[in-house]
Amino acid sequence: MRAGSGNAAVLTTAGRFAESKVYAGLADLPHFNPDDDVEPLHPAVATLRAEIAAADAVLICTPEYAGGLPGSFKNLLDWTVGGGEVYGKPVAWVNASSVAAPTGGADAHDSLRKVLTYAGAQIVDDACVRIPVPRHAVADGEVTDPDLRGRIAVAVRRLLEGAKA
Repeated sequence: MRAGSGNAAVLTTAGRFAESKVYAGLADLPHFNPDDDVEPLHPAVATLRAEIAAADAVLICTPEYAGGLPGSFKNLLDWTVGGGEVYGKPVAWVNASSVAAPTGGADAHDSLRKVLTYAGAQIVDDACVRIPVPRHAVADGEVTDPDLRGRIAVAVRRLLEGAKA
């Protein structure tokens, strides 16, 4: 993730409300090709799938670029479709956007829903939120605004409740 990313700050903040692990291998994933989705998997793909499989639930946080998901993140999602690790897994997202984003992250929100539904994820609707995170609401890698922190905490709580259901 980009240094100073509001999305990274949201994930770090979310980690304050539940035991968590942030996947850090996005840049290591090869470009998705169905021909390569066979054993032995590329090590970065194997790690991604193992981390998803080990999780009780998955919280996604991504920006919106040019009206959709960033290409590298869509690539990550493509690698999850064939493996089945997200099938039936409780998943939610916090779409953090700057206040200047034309759609406020709505297009990325819709794209996530489409891809994750296709992959068979158990989308926890009550935990999927769009939150504008202005730069001044982030300090030392965390969201500092009490209202925004509260909204993140609620999303995490709802995701965990969905994982127990």
